[in-house]
Amino acid sequence: PAEVDLAVLEAAQSTNDPKEAKDAQVHEFWPLWKLTLMALPQLGVQVMWIILGSNAAPYLKHLGAPDFLATLNNIAGPVTGFFMGPLVGSWSDRSTSRYGRRRPIIIGGLISTMLAGILYAGSEKALPHGAAIWLAAPMYWVLDVTINIFQTPFRALVSDKAATEQQVPMQAVFVITISVGNYIAYSLMKIYDDPTSHMLELMLIVFVINILCVGIMMIVARETPFVRPADAPKESLCSPVINIVRSVKGMSAAFFFLALVQCFVWLGNGTWAMYGQQWFTSNVFRGDNSDAATQEEKDAYGKGVDAYGTGGQIRSGVQLVVSLALLAVLIYTHFPKKFLYAPFLFTGAVFTLLAPFAVGNASAFAIVCFVFSILPELACFAIPYGLVAKWNKEAETEGKTVSTALQMSLLNCCITVGQQVSTLSLTLFETSLTLQDSLKAIFIVAGMAYAVAGTGALFLKEGSETVAK
Repeated sequence: PAEVDLAVLEAAQSTNDPKEAKDAQVHEFWPLWKLTLMALPQLGVQVMWIILGSNAAPYLKHLGAPDFLATLNNIAGPVTGFFMGPLVGSWSDRSTSRYGRRRPIIIGGLISTMLAGILYAGSEKALPHGAAIWLAAPMYWVLDVTINIFQTPFRALVSDKAATEQQVPMQAVFVITISVGNYIAYSLMKIYDDPTSHMLELMLIVFVINILCVGIMMIVARETPFVRPADAPKESLCSPVINIVRSVKGMSAAFFFLALVQCFVWLGNGTWAMYGQQWFTSNVFRGDNSDAATQEEKDAYGKGVDAYGTGGQIRSGVQLVVSLALLAVLIYTHFPKKFLYAPFLFTGAVFTLLAPFAVGNASAFAIVCFVFSILPELACFAIPYGLVAKWNKEAETEGKTVSTALQMSLLNCCITVGQQVSTLSLTLFETSLTLQDSLKAIFIVAGMAYAVAGTGALFLKEGSETVAK
């Protein structure tokens, strides 16, 4: 429970006026350590994303899909995320469940994710080898839907409870949580030479981690049910879509410029996240995990997976250290956020372009590039989301209507746009080039995208006008 006067809490729960309820909770204070425990589900879902994203195309290729179709199926994440994020965010903002706005959706998302994940990862055990792909490919789409439902309310729940001065630090805490999740995921992948042959075992471990994280969140978090005003218009099944359109209309050009920068950032981030392991196994180590591969190629593939896992562990450590430094800067200085954001993006551009042009078969150099490619990702999770959360808190104290979950989910849509461009580009390259040459081409595109994003970051505006006109 939060450290709050019980009389204040009872007053907030007993009133039917949402404004009075909000005012009664103004003095509710959640210490940073409790907010951090509430953010733990992000750790679990990050483990899931890393293992799924890194192995999605290799897993379908392992089940018999050609390179370009295995890559094309990765559009599942961007497509479902683009639509599900805003819809779930809007639904969560207006939910009147007696258990709160965020927690029921998180629990429902976790249960449905576990069911979809077992069918996806267990397809090879449930069906013959040639038929397994017909279950795994569509279940990957279902899994992406359920994970988006599961994860959308995370940040909004923490933002609901955090005070204005805690908003930016808590977004940095999310970055730290993500770095720990990354380390766990890369460590799990090092258990097996070929993770695609052990997807069910990996998914079961991931589910245990997620259950523990959500369980801790449920013990710590407490929500006051949202009470819809008596004079509020009745909502229909189309209300979430209508609410999204209305909210988007009220956002400023500055917010959309921030979103555009995020799209370019995630073209780069998505390339490393979804195709980094393939670059290690195919380009750096010249390995292959298909049935037609020689034993030497399969051994090389295992070495590539191991090097990718090692690089991921180091990458996670760098992410944690830099995240802590970023947290200190965000808390103790008033350094302009755009001048803090841009150098991270330019650094990512340099190391991403070195990957196709300079690495070759040098595994140590490949690990260095992979490690420092994390800088744009950690910055894009901390700075933009922290700014939006802070601006919404300021707007809320001024009596303005805000929709925090929806706005953050719109930023999440930028993730899906960047990933979509990366996946479709690689698929197009694979129709006429070898896998190795296609990967080189997509990493060149990713490096250029980071450079464009870094330039755009220099022109970002700071202030509450970024959220609303």
